[in-house]
Amino acid sequence: MLVSIYGWDYFDIEKTGFIAGAADFILTWVAPAIAVIVFWMNKQATPGKMALSVRIVDVTTGGPPSAGQCIGRYLAYYVSTIPLALGLIWVAFDNRKQGWHDKLAGTVVIRSKKHRPDPVTFERA
Repeated sequence: MLVSIYGWDYFDIEKTGFIAGAADFILTWVAPAIAVIVFWMNKQATPGKMALSVRIVDVTTGGPPSAGQCIGRYLAYYVSTIPLALGLIWVAFDNRKQGWHDKLAGTVVIRSKKHRPDPVTFERA
């Protein structure tokens, strides 16, 4: 879509700069941020988290995160990823499995459904 607006020069950063224009800014920065935040507010998960049966909750109440927490969590992803993604790697070492973005926003990711498959039973012959 951006190629239809800006032409093939869209891929030449020397001609367009970091952000090619208003449409580029809206389609690559604003729309994804709004989509993720709306998913978090309405479903407590993005489609990927839903596929894994996990959801985001408030760390103190266990309830849905507030709009402020969702916005803060989104912005805190930048804090988590800029220093060599250390804030994301932190999940492996944290007892509550919280990344820096979760700690900053006061959220935690939990499993929303039973995690194991049903046991297999056999009929006797």
